[in-house]
Amino acid sequence: MGLTAQEHDDIDRANASGRPCIVLVRGLWLLSSSWDRWRAVYEAAGYATIAPGWPDDPATVEEARAHPEVFTDKMVGEVTDHYVEAVAALSGRPALVGHSFGGLVVQKLAAQGVSAATVAIVPAPFRGVLPVPVSSLRSSAAVVGNPANLHRAVTLTFEQYRYGWANALEEDEARALYDEFHVAAAGVPIFQAVAANLNPFSETKLDVAAPDRGPLLIVSGEKDHTIPHAVAHAAFVRQRRNPSPTEFVELAGRGHSLTIDHGWREVADTALQFVRTHLVAGAGVAAEA
Repeated sequence: MGLTAQEHDDIDRANASGRPCIVLVRGLWLLSSSWDRWRAVYEAAGYATIAPGWPDDPATVEEARAHPEVFTDKMVGEVTDHYVEAVAALSGRPALVGHSFGGLVVQKLAAQGVSAATVAIVPAPFRGVLPVPVSSLRSSAAVVGNPANLHRAVTLTFEQYRYGWANALEEDEARALYDEFHVAAAGVPIFQAVAANLNPFSETKLDVAAPDRGPLLIVSGEKDHTIPHAVAHAAFVRQRRNPSPTEFVELAGRGHSLTIDHGWREVADTALQFVRTHLVAGAGVAAEA
């Protein structure tokens, strides 16, 4: 499935604006509407934004919950190709911001030389990232603990969500986020990530030496159970071999829900500061103050 009519409309609007564009890439268990507050902030700061979904994404959380089967079998390669198509339709090189598996996707896109600046927020590991902390194992067990989930869409229980996503939050906020944002997700990308270091042909493979990768910021959350410090920092260590600037920042007290919880603005501003530094030069277009 190609880009939707809404995605084409967003791209046309971004191109017509003449502004540098920021592309936002969701991870698992969210829809792209989870970026709506970020888009408002970035557009007020003088940027155009687009937030394409993954292939076949429903338009709303309600529709996603009614038809979770649409998420089944969405592999990393297919998802990346979908965003390649979206980025190719833009009139200039954008900045890319991705969360979790979206953080892996934006790094894969950057390695293709299509990004003026890239921010990978608690990114899922690529092949060659070796640490496997106990909390990551426990978080991924919600999917890989049942081999049948390879070809299923998986909805987390609240207890699983609380451990993997919302462990840094009070229970009331965790419950509110679960009720507002949580949708099913394809199981297969988790299996791809878990098996990556055993598979030389893994779709999570990344060319960390790509000469046109551009500036990259990796953002870690201090209390993240799903992508703990050891995983995010190992990705940074691999990526800093690249000739382009590579930075790492860890946000204190933050868990995997950091893009949607009460502290989302801190994360959005951290990404924007990096983008503002690099996107103007990379795109050749000045953003408004």
